[in-house]
Amino acid sequence: MLKRTFLGLAGAAFALAATPLSAQPQTIVVGGKNFTEQQIMSEMTTQLLKAKGFTVDKRAGLGTAPLRQAQEAGQIDVYWEYTGTSLITFNKVTDKMDAAATYAKVKELDAAKGLVWLNPSKANNTYALAMRKKDADGRGIKSLSDLAAKVKGGQPTKFGCNAEFYARPDGLGPLQTAYGFEFGREATVRMDTGLVYQALRDSQVDVGLVFATDGRVPAFDFVILTDDKGYFPTYAMTPVIRKETLDKNPKLGEALNALSARLDDATMAKLNAAVDVDKKSVEEVAAGFLKAQSLT
Repeated sequence: MLKRTFLGLAGAAFALAATPLSAQPQTIVVGGKNFTEQQIMSEMTTQLLKAKGFTVDKRAGLGTAPLRQAQEAGQIDVYWEYTGTSLITFNKVTDKMDAAATYAKVKELDAAKGLVWLNPSKANNTYALAMRKKDADGRGIKSLSDLAAKVKGGQPTKFGCNAEFYARPDGLGPLQTAYGFEFGREATVRMDTGLVYQALRDSQVDVGLVFATDGRVPAFDFVILTDDKGYFPTYAMTPVIRKETLDKNPKLGEALNALSARLDDATMAKLNAAVDVDKKSVEEVAAGFLKAQSLT
């Protein structure tokens, strides 16, 4: 997925290389990527570990590839990664797998690199197709198979997505093949990713490509259509920690697994919306959730 692939390369080359952080075992270095969900998770992890008595150095706002490289090099101790990103982007595995198999595979492959995948959350930030809830209810569409049946039955349906998804070999074309329907060239509108949410909200399109945990999904009263044939890969958000760090600080696993157990799609969408829609600070949102969950 593009947003997790090489975002913020320039900002990521940053000062890590000049700082021998791994030489400070008492300090846990928490990393994070450069979009809202990741900013929330790096801040939440920082506050949680500090509450548990750890000294923390937060290094948020990085691109995916440099962040992973920094962790493999021992400069980042822990951050939240997505199973699909590790499987496809880091380990170049393209086989179709369900959620459990994807997690088991990346856990096995990354163990050889000194990385431990802790317990996966139920937050799956994958691609998804969404509709306005009122429209979906009115048309009786709950799943992608329902949508395919309506399109094949001749119901006019305009679809909005970004140019990458329209063209990529595992994007719209194979999705339509898997479900046996086709929007048609004239019914497909290509636009920037962020504009899809606005276009769907304003009824300029009937179906839009979204990310499952984006805060605008609940904020704009969208409903995500069930991917009943399991077309989209699983991107379960999971804390990933260096084995050396975990061995020295075994209580880290317990603390992070407790947080992971409290996260799912709806929860992350609400947290993301609190920042992106309600304009609350990342620090405030993170602290509020940890307190509400009795984790701090």
